[in-house]
Amino acid sequence: MIDPAAAAVQIEHAYTTRRTMPPFSSQDHGFDLATAYAIERELARMRRRAGHAAAGRKVGFANKAMWRVLKLDTLVWAHMYDDTVHDAPSGAHTLSVAPMLSPKIEPEVVVRLNAPLAAGVTDPADVLRHVEWLALGFEIIDCVYPEWKFQPADFVAAYGLHTALVVGPHRAVEAGAIPALVDQLAAFKVRLLKNGDVAEEGSGKAALRSPALCAAEVASAVMRRADPEPLAAGELISTGTLTNSMPIAAGETWRAEADGIDLAPIALTLSRS
Repeated sequence: MIDPAAAAVQIEHAYTTRRTMPPFSSQDHGFDLATAYAIERELARMRRRAGHAAAGRKVGFANKAMWRVLKLDTLVWAHMYDDTVHDAPSGAHTLSVAPMLSPKIEPEVVVRLNAPLAAGVTDPADVLRHVEWLALGFEIIDCVYPEWKFQPADFVAAYGLHTALVVGPHRAVEAGAIPALVDQLAAFKVRLLKNGDVAEEGSGKAALRSPALCAAEVASAVMRRADPEPLAAGELISTGTLTNSMPIAAGETWRAEADGIDLAPIALTLSRS
């Protein structure tokens, strides 16, 4: 049996020392999501004790086609923190990859809630009425498991692989714009460029058919866990990658551009220090 408190310390040590470790699922074949979320709660307590408040949630496996294969009945999630979220109001930011093992980048739509979002919301317009603003962002993920091989429970137990979230210019969600936004979020396209060349293309439908629907699914998913923390006003939700995850390295500049929706582009330069 995996002890959640000991496992949280092990994960934190692996990230701090930049050393890989075997997935918990390979150490205990009974390792499940309930235990993984217990580890996630321990990590959150450790972060709070260190003076870092939770800033919101990030998601994983926001693709229903994968749920049957992975024996999931919803997406998975983990907390983000005030020292891992970086605002880039100008649309450009520089981030060091020096502390990371094998980082990857994911373009995502980030939303900030203006009111608590309860479980069971299924109408994307209702979701958007709980959203203060949205933005294009980059989530940087990093993996302490060798060769990026893990199960969903391992993902949850390792901060959801979350290392950083860089948030681009905000677009306020005005009531009159919500009907159009519902359609745009489900249909818009995104280009991910590396050093000026297109590396990947994706769309809003990659995140559970719409980032708004993905936010709704997070609200329901968090309430399935023991000792749940409902989504609260002020939280950020990083709603799932819009393209395949791409490996990154120092010296590169990445840019995400959206077509079909009024979201400003974002550029990220990666440094060695």
